[in-house]
Amino acid sequence: MKFLRLAFVLVFIGSFSIVGEAQLRSRKSAKSTPVPIRTAIRHSPAFAELILRRAELESSLAELLVSYKEEFPKVKETRYELDVIRADIKEISSTSASQTGKLTLSLGKLLVRRAELATDYWVLKNRYSDQHPSTKKSKRKLEIFERAIKEII
Repeated sequence: MKFLRLAFVLVFIGSFSIVGEAQLRSRKSAKSTPVPIRTAIRHSPAFAELILRRAELESSLAELLVSYKEEFPKVKETRYELDVIRADIKEISSTSASQTGKLTLSLGKLLVRRAELATDYWVLKNRYSDQHPSTKKSKRKLEIFERAIKEII
């Protein structure tokens, strides 16, 4: 009877140690498998912010093209901003593994705002000369955002 109890206790304790060891191995293997770089970039807040803005612009462009032709100024502005956003998405996609931690929501918002300012500057530059006060002011704003982005990246 005592022998049976002792055997039961030993089996019980042994099963806990085996289960615990298996859990430790699975935790170690889960920690050691790195997340692919592309996945880390695509799941970053900055990337998501750019994708959101791209979707908004594509939707707006589709809506505009129902009523207007390609030559309409708002269509041209939307296409230009969409090109800037796409270039930023390409740039972020080529980010190195050591830089993925910098792809924060703040960076995404800065990139979106810079695209808006770049579009405003492009419109003013096409409408007025580079010496016009509005063009100069818009260029200064754009440069400030570009410096802030370079500071982060």
